[in-house]
Amino acid sequence: MKEDKTPYSVSLKKGQHYAWCSCSQSKNQPFCDGSHKKTDKNPVIFKAEEDTDVFLCGCKESADAPYCNGSHLNA
Repeated sequence: MKEDKTPYSVSLKKGQHYAWCSCSQSKNQPFCDGSHKKTDKNPVIFKAEEDTDVFLCGCKESADAPYCNGSHLNA
C-alpha cells in the first residue's frame, strides 16, 4: 500500500462507474473495497464522461474529490 499522500494516476473508461475511497482504509486505493463500513465515511461514486487519464486524490483532503486539487501539498 502507498504510504505517501500523492495523487493516483488512473485511466477511466467512458460510461464506467467508479467508487473512490474517502476513508483511506481500502487496500485497493484509490478505489473502494468496502473497508469504510468500519468508519463514518462513504465512497464517492462517479461516472466517467469520457475515456481519460486523471489524478485521483490520495490525501483525502481535496475539495474537488475524487479528483486531486493539490491539497496534498499542504497535507
